Amino acid sequence: MTIIDAHQHFWKYNAIRDSWIDDTMGVLKKDFLPMDLKLILQNNDVNGCIAVQADQSEDETRFLLELAKKNPFIKGVVGWVDLLDPKLQERLSFFSNDSFLKGIRHIVQAELPGFMLTRDFQNGIAKLGSHDLVYDVLVFPSQLPEATKLVAKFENQPFVIDHLGKPNIKDKLITDWERDITNLAAFPNVFCKLSGMVTEANWNNWSVNDFEPYINIVLERFGADRVIFGSDWPVCLLSASYNEVITIIQYYMRFLSENEKAKIMGENAVRIYNLKI
Repeated sequence: MTIIDAHQHFWKYNAIRDSWIDDTMGVLKKDFLPMDLKLILQNNDVNGCIAVQADQSEDETRFLLELAKKNPFIKGVVGWVDLLDPKLQERLSFFSNDSFLKGIRHIVQAELPGFMLTRDFQNGIAKLGSHDLVYDVLVFPSQLPEATKLVAKFENQPFVIDHLGKPNIKDKLITDWERDITNLAAFPNVFCKLSGMVTEANWNNWSVNDFEPYINIVLERFGADRVIFGSDWPVCLLSASYNEVITIIQYYMRFLSENEKAKIMGENAVRIYNLKI
């Protein structure tokens, strides 16, 4: 089975740029580079990964693409460009010359309500298809209805929901999230990453059982063809080791067929992001 970690990050820590890493996140206040991840992937039988942007700058995109060129286990990059830029087509053409660029992400969770429905943002999304780029959706649960309105306008654009839409696992909130993630799953061009769960749980006191209802809903609504494994390393270290993260996923897949497991753990990522393995 080919295993692809479809969601992880690299950075050279900068206290000003990375101000989102607050004092409760001390473990993240250092560099995380390919040399730090390579052995971890090998020890967990992971064959490759997708590096996802953490900073909203073209410098970040260049940084990740350079890492991909130098490290064969990095199979693709989800980068950032300014989707509101009047010269977006030019910027997309420039970065798409690099075959490692597979998708674009904007940190919408930091934006005001209505951002995804603005004309400028939607004009940006409309330009991704001609470059065969996936759009990764990073939102809070309250933004899922807005995300649904967005994807309804772009039936041919692949969207990937990061971190299950960030349900509040810590407080066991599920009703509204289930309704909204179900509405999103109704669109066949929307996929969902099983990632980021441990940091939505109680960082210091979670159990494997905390994740079961959320994983079950995602698997039921999206099906094995549209669910993708991601670790969210190193952010996951706030709550769990890499081995613990992958063990949670594998535990809940024990009743699935080998074919379904293979899709979730790697084949879907290869297909959706058009990776070369």
